Amino acid sequence: MVRRAVLVLRDGRVFRGEALGAVGETSGEVIFNTAMQGYQEILTDPSYRGQIVVMTYPMIGNYGLNDEDVESRRPWVNGLVVREAASVPSNFRARSSLDEYLRAHGIVAIQGVDTRALTRHLRDGGAQDGIISSVDTGVERLRARVGQVPRLMGRDLVRDVTVERPFAWSESTWQPGRGDVACRNGESRSATGSPGRSERWGRGSPRGASAPFVRWSGAMSRPPTPYVAPPPARFRVVAYDSGIKLEILRQLAALGCDVMVVPAATPAEAVLERQPDGVFLSNGPGDPEPVTYLVEATRRLLGRVPIFGICLGHQILGLAAGGRTYKLPFGHHGANHPVKDLTTGRIEITAQNHGFAVDAASLAAHGWEVTHVNLNDGTCEGLRHREWPAFSVQYHPEASPGPHDAHHLFHRFLEMMSCRDAPTSARSS
Repeated sequence: MVRRAVLVLRDGRVFRGEALGAVGETSGEVIFNTAMQGYQEILTDPSYRGQIVVMTYPMIGNYGLNDEDVESRRPWVNGLVVREAASVPSNFRARSSLDEYLRAHGIVAIQGVDTRALTRHLRDGGAQDGIISSVDTGVERLRARVGQVPRLMGRDLVRDVTVERPFAWSESTWQPGRGDVACRNGESRSATGSPGRSERWGRGSPRGASAPFVRWSGAMSRPPTPYVAPPPARFRVVAYDSGIKLEILRQLAALGCDVMVVPAATPAEAVLERQPDGVFLSNGPGDPEPVTYLVEATRRLLGRVPIFGICLGHQILGLAAGGRTYKLPFGHHGANHPVKDLTTGRIEITAQNHGFAVDAASLAAHGWEVTHVNLNDGTCEGLRHREWPAFSVQYHPEASPGPHDAHHLFHRFLEMMSCRDAPTSARSS
């Protein structure tokens, strides 16, 4: 039997559909994402904490969900809205359907919605709070409750997604042909996550990591994995986890970085005690201004160690430099955003997921310059300091599952670290 569901926005607009995933009620800021694929990466991206994601592509779930394409220890979206969810996925890597995955993780979603009309409404009126409910479809009651949903601005969501204590990362990038080896040989795994990460994370590194990931059930001591071992480490990098995506860590490891991930509240002095060759500021959810502890730590690190920031890390760097940030009307969420590199004139198609931006004019007197701009709305997409080894971009150069136009920025970070004295990692290994 079809179970009805409803989405009610703060401005009173109502969209009706059918229940998808877990039965229940959820709330959050409703935003739209224009990507045609990568829905598993979107669901597990911590940057979506506090948000209900509307997928503009009409059918989601075509290739199912698997054990390998997760971007963190669990899904983080508050809810999901799709036009149609594929009930029978078609891909050799698939381990579950979208509906099964959402139900397994308790995520309330809705399908059968006119997502084109919803997207136009959000584009014209801006992102706004909403409620999805499949247990109470009384519109007036939901309209009364949606007004009580906490707004995104002014909330520190980084504390929800960051790890509790430091952990080392030692997994490189994905290699075609290696994935799901055991499954093709007849052994089963759950679609809730990678057992290989369970063995590492089950010891309690990231908060709550042991629960979503199942242990390997086969006879081998470690499961076959599509992710190759990294090359010998050349640099030591401390990565602040504000909601860091796993593909970022893989890209750094693949280029010879010995990566230590630390909680977002780690003081600058504790980072410097590790003698890093570079510091990475990760992506993350929500408003950067309430994350004052990371802003202060970044301010203390500037000029003392090379820094590379992306997404929220870009905004944190801007605030640490003395600049300001502001909320965008409906944000940038998708895999097709054109960005111009002002240094080279090159245009890159980028993956983006953010609702705030750096006010470039507020940094002009502080030694910073804008390096990239968004060609859709002219917002600041990149910064660098004229003297210190520090730069950032607003988009995602790791871009799993793509596009990959901006991978070269990780090499720029390595070049920046190479310009310093002999790498500390080489001296300490």
